[in-house]
Parts: sequence; structure tokens; C-alpha cells
Amino acid sequence: MTETLVDRRARLMGPNVPTFYQTPVHLVKGEGVWVWDAAGKRYLDCYNNVPHVGHCHPRVVKAICDQAGTLNTHTRYLHEGVLNYIERLTATFSHGISQAIMTCTGSEANDIALRMAQAATGKTGIIATDATYHGNTMAVSQLSTRKPPIGGRWPNVRLVPAPDSLNRPDPDGSIFAGHVAQAVRELDEAGFGCSGILLCPMFANEGLPTLARGWLDKTVAVIRAAGGIVIADEVQPGFGRAGSHFWGHDKLGFAPDVVVMGKPMANGHPVGAVATRPDVMAAFRNAFSYFNTFGGNPVSAAAALAVLDVIRDEGLQENAARVSAHVTARMAALRHPLLRDTRSNGLFFGAEFMLDDGEPATRFCANLVEGMVARGVLMNVIGAGRNILKIRPPLPFSVENADHLMDRLEETLRDTKVTA
Repeated sequence: MTETLVDRRARLMGPNVPTFYQTPVHLVKGEGVWVWDAAGKRYLDCYNNVPHVGHCHPRVVKAICDQAGTLNTHTRYLHEGVLNYIERLTATFSHGISQAIMTCTGSEANDIALRMAQAATGKTGIIATDATYHGNTMAVSQLSTRKPPIGGRWPNVRLVPAPDSLNRPDPDGSIFAGHVAQAVRELDEAGFGCSGILLCPMFANEGLPTLARGWLDKTVAVIRAAGGIVIADEVQPGFGRAGSHFWGHDKLGFAPDVVVMGKPMANGHPVGAVATRPDVMAAFRNAFSYFNTFGGNPVSAAAALAVLDVIRDEGLQENAARVSAHVTARMAALRHPLLRDTRSNGLFFGAEFMLDDGEPATRFCANLVEGMVARGVLMNVIGAGRNILKIRPPLPFSVENADHLMDRLEETLRDTKVTA
């Protein structure tokens, strides 16, 4: 019997290595917002934020090839590329953020951010939401709720109820701030103190709740009063996806002390970063000896610079705002017995489904996603109940692409059986 790719994967990579979809998709080619499988079937990519400016963008490909053909080495040698990139990157920030550490992944960057919080405050307690994901390192995985850590969560970690604009309304953020204040008190009483809070400005994995500008102000005030810092994980909201703003924290209207970036920075080339103010950076550098062999290497810097160029030259942030308005209107017109809410934040969309008894329509959403894949559209689910469609296409996504997506979604909603 011929060994399947799934079987070969298990033999060589071990059990329980995640794949998307009941029948994993074997991709062999990508271009713009489209990908193709080994059988030649084309899929509209409405899920992946890694190819931020489109799959295999020729300017990014050329930048990688040109620099790889010239020089690539680690960052203990002087090279202008990484400095040019950090200058361009930090020019997009306000709030005094002007320095950065380059990494290879967002997980590494979030790990550094946690240590920055400790160095800047002298405290070790950290707060996150109870439906979040910030990466895979030992420290950052303590904040994830999908698989509780072996031996239990570290005692200096507090997870607070995630915002939920549909099921637990909190119009001005007072309830969330109250939970955070309680977590601060617990950390103080336990002797850890509060070093800070780590959150995604879109609360993307939590379900993309609809939050007004200034919603986080009360929480920020609580953290600052406790002597902690605010860390914004911009892996999903950043680099123009918010449409109206380049960064999610600017759209929500708060000033972070540290900003973390990852996947979209170099369109698939492994690049991450953590940016901050000079005072926080100095505290970190004095407290920790940190070096990343490949973070910000010449090829990575060239790829990341090319992404910034493409976002600017092709007007992709403006495109995100324009297409967002179109998709938002079409999603608002959707009708289905289980549909409870549709929401958007720039080029990021959600649709929440619940059963008549108030339970999350988890299986229905899983079947809905499979129906979309069968129709050649890639998407997935988010939220603690896995009952919210997650639609997050690359930034070149057009109005025409959006209509293709929505036409297929309307068909699939009609054809998918309602199950618990």
C-alpha cells in the first residue's frame, strides 16, 4: 500500500501534529490571494495572514533572492539592513517606541516581552485573557488555554475572562478592568506583583469582539497604577490589517509600552520583532543577556523591508479599509437560524453561531468550514467554543474576491445541516 502524506507525516514528525480540515489540503503553489493543491484545484485564501502582501509577491521574492545571493550571516557582524528596517519599522509607531529586537518568530518576541516586563518593573506576575494564544515557548505557553501546562499553570500567571461583546456585554470596558484589578490584587497578595498585561488589540483568538475606541482605557489605568506595563501582540492586527490604522493598538486607542510582531512581517520568511521605548529596552538589556543568531539577518531584513515597501506602494492599508466596508455590509445581510452576530475589524471578520439552547454551534461551524473548503475557500474558526468563523485574508484581497467569498458562504449556509 502506498504511504499517504498524512501517514508519512505521522511517521516522521510524530503524533498529533496539527493540520487544518478533516481532509488536509496538500498545497503546492500560491499567488496573490490564491493557492493550488496537488490536484490543481484553486482555493481563495481567506485565512492566512502569513502571506500578508499576497502569496509569493514578486518584490519580496526578489528581495530574498538578491540578498541571499549577496550575503547572509548572523547578527554579530555589522550590517545596515537590519538597522534600515528598524528605522522604517519604528517610524510607524508613536508613544516613544523607537527601538527593537529582531527575532525569528512571534513566540520568541512574546517571550522577550514577558522578560521586558519583569526587567522594567522588578515584578513577575503577568495577566492575559482566558481564551488567548501568544506562542509556543515555555513561558508564553503558560498563557494558552487550549492545553493546560503539565503540572499546572505557573503561580505568577492570571487569566481573566476574555471580552465577549455578544454574550457578556461590557460597553465601556469596566467589567474587564474589574477582572484585571482583581488579578492584580491576587498577584500582589501572592508576592509576585504585576509586571504587566499581554493582549491582542483585536482580541482575535478570543473571537474578535466589537469594542469601541477607548474601551481598554480603564484596564490600562489599572495596570499602570500597579506599576505594570502594557504589551500589545500585533501579530494578527498589525501592518495595516486594521484598515483605518497601521496598528491595532492605535485603532483601539491605547498606548502600549511594548509591541510584539511576527508572521506577516516578511510574508512567510521567518521574522519576528519586539519594539519598545529606550527606557524599557535599557532595563531589559541590563537584566538579561539576549542574542538571537538569525533574528534580523540580512535576508530576513531584506524580506521585511520589501513588505513595508509593498504595503505603502500598493496602498494595501487603504485597500483593507475599502474591502472591509464591503464585506461588513454583505455579512450584515446574512441570514441563518443559528447566526447570532457578525463582526469586523479591518480585513478581519467573524460570524458567531449558537444553538437554540445557548450553547456554541461548534459542530455546525466545523461542518460549515469543511463546506467552504469543498467550494474552494479557506477559512477556519476562533473563540473558546470554536463557534465563530475566522475570515482573515491577505491584504491584496479585493472586492471581487470578497464577493466570491460571500457568494460561496451564502451557498454553504444554505446547504450545511444544522447539528449540535
